[in-house]
Amino acid sequence: MARVLLDPTAETRPDTRERATRPDTLDGRTVGLLDIAKARGDVFLDRIEEHLTAHGLRVERFRKPTFTKPAPIDLRHEIATRCDVVIEALAD
Repeated sequence: MARVLLDPTAETRPDTRERATRPDTLDGRTVGLLDIAKARGDVFLDRIEEHLTAHGLRVERFRKPTFTKPAPIDLRHEIATRCDVVIEALAD
């Protein structure tokens, strides 16, 4: 089944992007949790972290300076070099 993902950035013609390859398992991988700095996103990520660490996974936490702008390049680089997969909190 084909899925259509919409980009909310007001582009007149959305780009087509391939989905990232996902690992078969999280065993032995580092999971990054990115808080985008919206209200209560940290609460959501706290619960996710509890579940992941209960299953023996290594978790790294990150936070954007503000939700109104993309993550700074240095933060994105840090996440990419320290983590195998990332979960981003979008909760209010």
